[in-house]
Amino acid sequence: MTEPLRLVVFDVDGTLVDSQASIVDAMTASFSACGVPVPERSAILSIVGLSLSVAIARLAPDQPAAMQHKLVENYKQAYHAQRLEQGAAGSPLFPGAIDVIKNLHAVPEILLGVATGKSQRGLDALFELHGLDTYFVTRQVADHHPSKPHPSMISAALGETGVEAQHCAMIGDTSFDMEMAQAARVAGIGVSWGYHDRPALRQAARVIDTFDQLPGALADIWGKEI
Repeated sequence: MTEPLRLVVFDVDGTLVDSQASIVDAMTASFSACGVPVPERSAILSIVGLSLSVAIARLAPDQPAAMQHKLVENYKQAYHAQRLEQGAAGSPLFPGAIDVIKNLHAVPEILLGVATGKSQRGLDALFELHGLDTYFVTRQVADHHPSKPHPSMISAALGETGVEAQHCAMIGDTSFDMEMAQAARVAGIGVSWGYHDRPALRQAARVIDTFDQLPGALADIWGKEI
């Protein structure tokens, strides 16, 4: 019997790459340039994964829409400048990420995708820096979807690949990722090394502590050795 296609969808910031320093620095630069009080580091990290406009609205809820828009644009400029200056060093891959990506990609029935609050430009630049272009067949970004935890990104990934929901898993570090997975009726696997504490991942089917635990978690969920 032919094995069904399976889809593993990864969040990016806090799951595949450790971009916290770049995000905090760019957010600090944006708020400072606008003369708006800079949020605490913990507050900034708490919104990682949301689409940028939604994140800014949560960080500066008392600011008028025009100022929130300016904060968004300043953040984009600051983050882009950092990427040009720092390259891949500004958002390094987490330990073990590339090995697991390559190993899963080598399994014929497994497809890989991403669902991220990044823009298309930001994701493309990151993938180019890390040489990840060849691995992911579906890439869902903030430009084309409502912010997480809306299930739109996963629904689109399932539609593009033809994979059924029961054969899909969402890998992420935040409550937004796990809530999105639940809304899309796919399995959520939380990672403990990201930007939300482990208790925030309570809706996950599994929580892993290192990348090399991911194949085993997928095997448990799907009842099939990976």
